[in-house]
Amino acid sequence: MPLSRIVPAEYAAQLADKAAHFKLALAPFALSEPAVFASLPLSYRLRAEFRMFHRGERVDYAMFAAADPNRPVPIDDFPIADRTIRAAMPRLRELLQADELLRRDLFQTDFLATLSGELLITLIYHRRLDAPWEAAAQALAAALEVQLIGRSRGQKVVLERDWVLEEFELDGRRLRFRQIEASFSQPNGVVNRQMLGWARQQAAGLGGDLLELYCGNGNFTVALAPLFDRVLATEVSKTSVHAAQYNLDANQVGNVALLRMSSDEISGALAGARAYRRMEGMDLGQYRFSTLFVDPPRSGLDAPTLALAAGFERILYISCNQQSLLENVAALAATHAISAAAAFDQFPYTEHLECGLLLTRR
Repeated sequence: MPLSRIVPAEYAAQLADKAAHFKLALAPFALSEPAVFASLPLSYRLRAEFRMFHRGERVDYAMFAAADPNRPVPIDDFPIADRTIRAAMPRLRELLQADELLRRDLFQTDFLATLSGELLITLIYHRRLDAPWEAAAQALAAALEVQLIGRSRGQKVVLERDWVLEEFELDGRRLRFRQIEASFSQPNGVVNRQMLGWARQQAAGLGGDLLELYCGNGNFTVALAPLFDRVLATEVSKTSVHAAQYNLDANQVGNVALLRMSSDEISGALAGARAYRRMEGMDLGQYRFSTLFVDPPRSGLDAPTLALAAGFERILYISCNQQSLLENVAALAATHAISAAAAFDQFPYTEHLECGLLLTRR
């Protein structure tokens, strides 16, 4: 995103325009007025990554202009980044500048922050990292009071841990989440909390059992599980499954069964088309699913998952791609109608808009 686009005075108008387009796109489905959730206009992004630009003995953070993607543009600040990241950027650059061992062949720097103030920095190099580098990196991490990781091709050096702990309040609960380096986590913490609150509002009073697909690290699982009798949650990434299990345990959520399965695999298993060793000892017949929760990738729901979804009383759908969402809603229009909708501005100053729908069987 060009820094020139970041104009806080124009943010409200830009969001209103995006929300109006969302409402217009869903007009054929007889949508009532969607709820719209705004971001902070600045300091909202919990993840950031920068190329490192070397000029002689000087090193700077750099971005690239779309019109000239081969020309690095040195920057001193990244105003949309979380305050923890923004505070660390100049201090880290100064310390790198003062240490040739840490600066040499440094290619990229990644930041991962939390609303609760933790920060993890990953330094990525074009050379093998050795014991002297590790000693210097230990001193750097101590000076910045952050978690630090070094990476190069085929190498990952974790000085203490490769995750940060997120904590925030939601509907009277103090939630805790392990966010793992190089794994997916919600980039806009404030808007993520609004998404969780909206999803809980839609699920309140529904009861029964919940099937959740694409559960990731359990972000929505932890928030929604107390509203249902039992939850069966699935995720294909092994790293995310491990993080989800930690997050469920950390939040004392005991009514969730977690499976490492893709959406089409669980669709086939529920249809009785195939048995999986990973489900050995699990009785799917014990569940009385009333609600399906999905937060799929940009491609949306595939055909087997759409067929599965059509059999549910309610579908709670979070989408990062309006086009695939519209296609899925059209495919389900014969069986389900939109009961509620929301727009979540995860990425201000861009055309992107995260969306939420509650679909109810006709």
